Amino acid sequence: MDSTAPLIRLENLGMRFERQEVLAGLNLEVPAGQTLAIIGGSGCGKTVLLKLLVGLLQPTAGRVWFDGKALDSLGQKDLMKLRLQIGFLFQGAALFDSLNVYDNVAFGPRILGLAEAEVDQRVQERLRQVNLQPELVRDKMPADLSGGMKKRVGLARALALNPRVMLYDEPTTGLDPITIDVINRLIVRAREVQPMTSIVVTHEIRTVEAVADRVIMLSPLAQLKPGEPQIIFDGTLDELKGCADQRVRDFIHGDASRTLNDMLG
Repeated sequence: MDSTAPLIRLENLGMRFERQEVLAGLNLEVPAGQTLAIIGGSGCGKTVLLKLLVGLLQPTAGRVWFDGKALDSLGQKDLMKLRLQIGFLFQGAALFDSLNVYDNVAFGPRILGLAEAEVDQRVQERLRQVNLQPELVRDKMPADLSGGMKKRVGLARALALNPRVMLYDEPTTGLDPITIDVINRLIVRAREVQPMTSIVVTHEIRTVEAVADRVIMLSPLAQLKPGEPQIIFDGTLDELKGCADQRVRDFIHGDASRTLNDMLG
């Protein structure tokens, strides 16, 4: 494998649900070790894109490549092996309601076939990594946890796979400002403890500023001019702040004036 090749590559990627086209013509390369933030308004396909990256959805056009392998060429066994290299923090944490904290975090290592002593060590390490004391939280059920604690347990569960890639779907949605800062710092710490490639879908500019090496912004297809690519920005945080595209500026500054004017005619 060429060490300079991108770890993740999208080739003319498209996704349609019956008559609704969500993604079209996406071309993107993500090198190993990069933290990429994906921003954009509701309905532009950010979460759909994450699901395509792990094969939870199959694209209706184009291909997803991971480490030089096209996902659509893999059988179920090889696709499962690939998914075990990818940690996924879902928007709502998506903990298993019937399992306690310990068993949620142990789920991945057990699938990997680790001995129970190794499982126990990894569970404790990952809980401490997200600032949770194993002895205090291990027996708690998801229903007993606050929103911030659920996110941290979800992060610990994803990191327990020792993944090459971490995918974050709106990791700070619905959290208070202090907890948002905690989650942002934990995302940064995760890649410091274990070098990995990270892709973060977020509406929070604070999260982008805290974690991202690179930012792309997607536009809903209905808002594009004919022939315009769906990725309307691709660059560094400094380039994002200096971008002249009014759509990008409105998003990062939370300015709805132009959108309201369009809606009101």
